[in-house]
Amino acid sequence: MAQSKSTAPPAESPNDTARRTALTRMKRFAVGLLSLMAIIFTVSFALQERYPWLEYVRAAAEGGMVGAIADWFAVTALFRYPMGLRIPHTNIIANRKDEIGASLGEFVETNFLSEAVIRGKLESVQPARRLGAWLNDDKNVDRLTGELAVAGQGVLNLLGDDAIKNLIESVAREHLIQPEWGPSLGRVGERLVTSGQQHAAVDLLLDRADGWLRDHPEAFGRVVSQRLPTWMPGFIDKLVDDKAYREVLAFVASARHDRKHPVRKALDDYLGEVMHDLQYEQAMINRVENLKAEVLDNAKLREFAGDTWEAIKTSLTQALDDPSSALLVGIRSTLDDIGDRLATDAALGSRIDRWLADTASHVISTYRHEIAGVITETVERWPAAETAAKIELQVGRDLQFIRINGTVVGALAGLAIFTLAHAVAALI
Repeated sequence: MAQSKSTAPPAESPNDTARRTALTRMKRFAVGLLSLMAIIFTVSFALQERYPWLEYVRAAAEGGMVGAIADWFAVTALFRYPMGLRIPHTNIIANRKDEIGASLGEFVETNFLSEAVIRGKLESVQPARRLGAWLNDDKNVDRLTGELAVAGQGVLNLLGDDAIKNLIESVAREHLIQPEWGPSLGRVGERLVTSGQQHAAVDLLLDRADGWLRDHPEAFGRVVSQRLPTWMPGFIDKLVDDKAYREVLAFVASARHDRKHPVRKALDDYLGEVMHDLQYEQAMINRVENLKAEVLDNAKLREFAGDTWEAIKTSLTQALDDPSSALLVGIRSTLDDIGDRLATDAALGSRIDRWLADTASHVISTYRHEIAGVITETVERWPAAETAAKIELQVGRDLQFIRINGTVVGALAGLAIFTLAHAVAALI
């Protein structure tokens, strides 16, 4: 597998700074203890002939120094070369960084990213009940609503206007422009005519005609008079206007009140023929397509897409900025309702918990190797020296106790060996 470019471990956190201070303090303590053993050894070695009992002190100090130096070597060899000497099997973490990362990833995959562990944890946590209790707090609902509003604004800012306009235009072209309108309009219209839905429109048209005729008799008379010969006497015009007006008014009134009036039947037949032609007559279909092309050419369609997106974006932006907008009020109300249901409906909570457990189990069983691989790949990208320093920072303080314990145990062991050797020599 090709190695990725090395990247430094994460920057030092405040906790890491505290760990570094504690590590430095422990190192100084271990070095101070070794120095104390060296001073005791020097003094006791110089005075042991004058004061024989100092031989025991010297033996203890000597053992303490040996233990301290041996454990210093062991601890140091984990993270770097002792005194810069490239002794075999030292600087272990830096030299075996990739293997350690792979082992850590495998350990996490095997022991943590298992279906049984994840399912058991989710079942014990009862996430639905906890979410319901959390949403029952109005402060949490307000906070979550605010976060959703911020996220929505971020999405709107992230979306490219041109890309969205192109999407709207392409969707409109595919689903609105390219299909023939005639057959669809004909099928819808045929169902409306068959069910008598056009009668309401005819009633409205006749009502408006009757109202206009009654409100504007002079206007109707002028329309009729203008079509009579100019040589006819004026009183003839008046008689004709009155007669025509009464006849038309009676005709409209009759059509309004007679559901089986011939004009109504004629309109029904005409609409039925139009709907039939829209579906099956190519000439009518072509006329509709030509009209569609004139109304919705490329420029108008592009303008429609732009206006649509701008209107949607402006409305959403304003709604997300206004806490009292219907959108955010609706979101807040929905969250409240979800919280109440999760807190009170145990059956619903159990179904959600099972769904979450099943989903998590599927994700873990399918992708756990890839998830654990993040650990391996991340460690592989870290520089070796900085990786060793980072690990030492995490565990180095505890490892200094090995040096301290080695000094104490070495001193006790040196004293015990020296005492035992003297005892055996005395017996011989």
